[in-house]
Parts: sequence; structure tokens; C-alpha cells
Amino acid sequence: MTNSLARRMTAGAASVTLLIGGLAVASSPAAASPAPAASPGSLTNTAHLDFLLDEVSPAAVAGHSSYRLDTEPALTLPWTYADARDGGTFERVGGGPLDPATGDYGQGAFNSDDVSRAAVVYLRHWQQTGDDASREKAYQVLRALAYFQTTDGPDAGNVVLWMQSDGELNPSAEPVELPDPSDSEESYWLARSLWAFGEGYAAFRDDDPAFAAFLQERMQLGVAAVSREVLDTYGQYAVADGVSVPAWLIVDGADATAEAVLGLAAYSSAAPDDAVTRDVLAKLASGVAELARTTTDGDGATSWPYGAILPWAESRSMWHAWSSQMAGALARASVVLEDSALLEPAITESARFAPTLLTAGGPDNAWYPSPTERVQLAYGADSRLQNLLATAEAAELPGLADLAGLQAAWFFGLNPAATPMYDPATGVTYDGIQPDGSINRNSGAESTIHGLLSMLALDAHPEVSAIAQSLTTLDARDGLRVVEAEDAPSTTGTVVTPESTWTEESSWSGSYLALTQGQKATFSLGTAANGLPRVVEPVIWNVEKGTAPTPRSLWRSGWLPLGVLSSSVGEPGITAASGALLPGRLTVPLPASRDQVEVRALAGEVDVDALLVRPAVGTLSASGAGAVSSAQLAQNALRVPQRVTLGASSLSQTLRSYDASGALVSESTIAGPTTVWLRPGGFALALAQP
Repeated sequence: MTNSLARRMTAGAASVTLLIGGLAVASSPAAASPAPAASPGSLTNTAHLDFLLDEVSPAAVAGHSSYRLDTEPALTLPWTYADARDGGTFERVGGGPLDPATGDYGQGAFNSDDVSRAAVVYLRHWQQTGDDASREKAYQVLRALAYFQTTDGPDAGNVVLWMQSDGELNPSAEPVELPDPSDSEESYWLARSLWAFGEGYAAFRDDDPAFAAFLQERMQLGVAAVSREVLDTYGQYAVADGVSVPAWLIVDGADATAEAVLGLAAYSSAAPDDAVTRDVLAKLASGVAELARTTTDGDGATSWPYGAILPWAESRSMWHAWSSQMAGALARASVVLEDSALLEPAITESARFAPTLLTAGGPDNAWYPSPTERVQLAYGADSRLQNLLATAEAAELPGLADLAGLQAAWFFGLNPAATPMYDPATGVTYDGIQPDGSINRNSGAESTIHGLLSMLALDAHPEVSAIAQSLTTLDARDGLRVVEAEDAPSTTGTVVTPESTWTEESSWSGSYLALTQGQKATFSLGTAANGLPRVVEPVIWNVEKGTAPTPRSLWRSGWLPLGVLSSSVGEPGITAASGALLPGRLTVPLPASRDQVEVRALAGEVDVDALLVRPAVGTLSASGAGAVSSAQLAQNALRVPQRVTLGASSLSQTLRSYDASGALVSESTIAGPTTVWLRPGGFALALAQP
């Protein structure tokens, strides 16, 4: 195995780069407006994804083939991007600069990541609706995906990432992506191919046994690559800033591994006699669960990362919404493998982190550990929805399905843009929302795919869909806030602006405040909106033990001591840098009556990036027209019970309270403001129907 930050950045780059305008793209000749193609009463409309599809007939290439390629030479697959044009039309585009002499893109027109996930959309749509057109497209797109897979030699089973518009594979893209060539090692695109092959086999097993047998061969070829390149270290552990982490994850990522697990679980359910693949499923799922336990054991469910399963073994300071399907994958694997231990971290993330994320502002692209990348994408919103639904079903916790409804409302207007991101009339999902609320109205394959995966999930869960489509207006939100350290109104320290905010495993939120022994700073946190205390977590650079004096800092508010932080981590191990940027939770919550926090450096250099501030009870209120007219969510961030008042005057609501594991504690019908006790880490949700 190799550890590569570049591979991780590549895997999440497509949507983000296009969103911020950092990727040069060139147009294909095709430009059109998607035609409506939705079933009556259905949210799922594949028209825009259909529009992205194109056909190529690749030349014969050693090591690359597909099902019946000799008699069916054309392959069908989606263009990577679609730029918005006047009049509501879109133009299909490829990635990277276009060479006018060759017609080739620096990257390509099509990529196997999107081909895999497009196949999953058509498979699920066909299975859910019986739609013959989607069955045919699933068949054709899976054939295209198989062509990307290398069938022989030392890299057999691995997958090429890019293809040009004429069908030529581009294993070495510009700029360079790792692994290079893209089929030379394990990768995100190998994991996503397993996802598609697994769901494809399950769907075609009885419908077309010959094609299913072909998909099984390709599945087993990919499984062999995983066994060779990933599971050669099964049962071994690495060190990441002093913490023991599993060494048998695809690209050291729980995120990539989880998407493989989704396909392996679907396949193993349909092919229970394939003991080799079932064993690979069990081993990969155990790796995701092991990484989850390093972040949620002890204090990890009440402080950073708040019960979330971190995506990357090489960083204790990074979480991202895109490709964060770890909880859902564990839930599905727990059912197939009949292993309840896999379900435990999925429940923790769903019941603890999901309400935290909702009250904090929704599926931010990345927290590093401050929520510095507040772009929001359909990939992230869909991942959060899928996790909640899968965990709710596997654990029989219906309260998590209600949270899923709140999360899915992102697509219909409950988002920073206060605008629908999905259009059922056209099947268009926009490429994302900027931190300032502006929308990128392009609609590439990734956004389209994950929008449709969410709509398929909602069509399959009408009660969840009713919540999502109704709650389109944000009325109030009070959750995690960021106070930048460099904005301290009073300090004897020094504001430092690093040449690069990237630390090689996380990111400064901008400048930071450096305090040497005896230096001080005062931060203004403002007043408490709900009259409750606040949890304060300063984000500080933690030095590697033994390399420098350990930073120690005393925190207080006036005469009230809040805690002393000692900021150090163990040896880097597989991480890219010595030390880590991590939040430390102050022992004493800040009383509601106080609005300032002071810090004094006791030893070493205390580099403060920001303060993460959470109310003792985070809240979210939303309303709209439809089957559900309002919702109020409250979550207890403390380790002791808290009282909160939910409900509105003259409005009948169902009020349910849950503990930190998502289990129902109480349920009642209320007709006005009502006080409820929240258990430590628990949440409550009040829903009103007109």
C-alpha cells in the first residue's frame, strides 16, 4: 500500500474544482436541454443524466475488453461535466484543457468514477420502478465500466480513471494524478467499480444470468486486486499522530473503502456462496469500523469529531461530507454479515453527529477541523441522507429516518442558498453552493448522480420524502460557530499568516494567533442566543511529543477558570506532518451570562487557529408548506441532561425525544411550547402537520 494525499485530493476534486473555477474545461459539440422524463408522482427524473450519456466505439487495446464488445462495439457512458448555457440548456464538457489538434482533454471526457455511479443510478431506478429504459442503460453503462478495468498483467483488476471522447483510455492525466498510471494501484475508482459491479450482479442475477456471470467475473477480478494490494496488511495497524489505525483500508481511506463495501454487501447478499468475496467484505468493513472506534471511543462522541467516522487514517483533523458513506456501508454490511458490532459506530455517527451537522449549517464539504471549506455539494448531502436511511433500517431506529428528512430538505431549499438544488421537472442537480450562498448552476455527472440517488431514496421512503419536500425555509439555527483567533480584540501575541494554510493533513482556517509563555488574548463570543451555556473548543497546533516544549494554555472567563489545555500528539507514523491541528474541549462550559474568554500561554508556543463554540443545546427550526408544516430539532451537547422548550403556540406537533443512541425516550402530542429533558448527547424533534 502507498499513502498519498494527492490521490485523496484527486478523488474529491472533480466537483470542488469545477465549483470554484479552478479547472479548465472545453466544450463538446453537443448542447441540449434535458427533456422531462419523470414518472407521475415520482421525484426521480433521469432526463439530465440521459442527456449526459454518449456513445464511443473504442479501438482494440490489450488488457481492456467488455461484454460482447465484438458484436456490440459501442459503449455508453456519461460526460464528466455540463456547463449551463442560456435558456436553461447545458453543454457537455470534459476535464482539463482541450488540445485542438488531437481533440484530447488533459484529463478526459469520461471517467470511471462517474461511470460506476451512473450505473448504480440506473440499476436502482430499474429495480425500484421496473423501467425498461433504465434497465437497458444500466446494462450499457456497466459494459462501459468493464472496459476501464485492466484484465491481465500485474495490475489486473485495477481500473483506469479517464477516457477521451473518441474512446481512447488516458491512464496518465494532466495534471498528474496518483496513482499514475491510474490502474497501477488501489484507488477510489477501483472501490467505486466494485460498488457498481456488486449492485449490477445482484440486479441481473435472475434477469440475465449470462451478463450477471460476466459481472461476477469482473467483481472477482477487482476483489483479487483488493486482496493483493490492500488486504496484504490485514490485521496490521499503523500509527497516526500516536493513535493506532487499521492498515487495511483502500488508499488508507474509510471513505473509499465504504463505497466498495456497498457493492460487496449487495453482491454477497445475492451470492452468499462466494466465500472469498464475503471474507473480503468482512475484512474491509472491519477496517472501517476500527477506524471509527479510534474517533468515537472515550470522549470522541461529545467533542471533536462529535461521533463522526473520520474518512482518512492519515489525518485525525479532517472530515469531509463528500464520500462520507461510512455509516451507511457499515449498516448494510452488518445486515449481510449478521454482525451487530459493525452497526455500533454507524448508530453513533447517525444519532450524534447528524444532529450536530444539521444544527451547524448542513453538509459542509470539509472541516479541517474548523469548518473552513463551507462549499456544499450534492455528493455530501446524498452521503448524509444514505447513511441515516441505512442505519435507521438496519438498527430499527425510526427517529433517524426523521433526521434523514431534514437532511434531504437540502435539495428543496433548506440550504445556505435558500433555493432548490434539484429540479424534478428536468432531473438537474446544480453543482454546489458557495459559502456566500451563490449557486454554481452547472450540472455535471457527479452532482446529477447523487441528486438522483437521493431522489430514488426519497421515492422509496414516502414519509421521509414528505418531510424533505415540505421543510423548505430555515427559520432559525444555533449550532457550531467559529471565532477566528486572529480577530481577538485584545492580545499581546502575534498574528501569523502561513505561506500555505494546508498542513499536509488538515488546514488552518486562515491566519492564526501565536502566543509565547506569558502572552494573553481575549476573545469575544457574543451573547448566548438561548440563555444556555456554551461548549468551547480551541483549535490549537499540537506538537509531536519530545520535539518541542508542549504548548500549555490556561483558559478562563473573568475569575472563572474554564480549563487548562496541553497540546501534544504522538509520533506522526503514516501522517505527512509532525504534529496536528486539533480542538481541545474546555472542561467548564462558558456560562450564558459571559461573552468573553481569555487565554494565557503557560508553556511552549500556543498557536491558536480558532475557537469552535457550540451551545449546550444546538437547535434548528424550519417550516414550509406540505405534509409537514414545521420542524424543530434540538440536541444536547453536554454530558448532563438539559431542558429545552420546543413547540409553537396554537400548533399541534408530535414531540419525540431520543437518547444518544437514537432510541426513543418519550413521545407526546403538544399544542404549544413544551419543555422536554434531553439526555446527555440526545436529541428531540417536534414535527407539525397542517
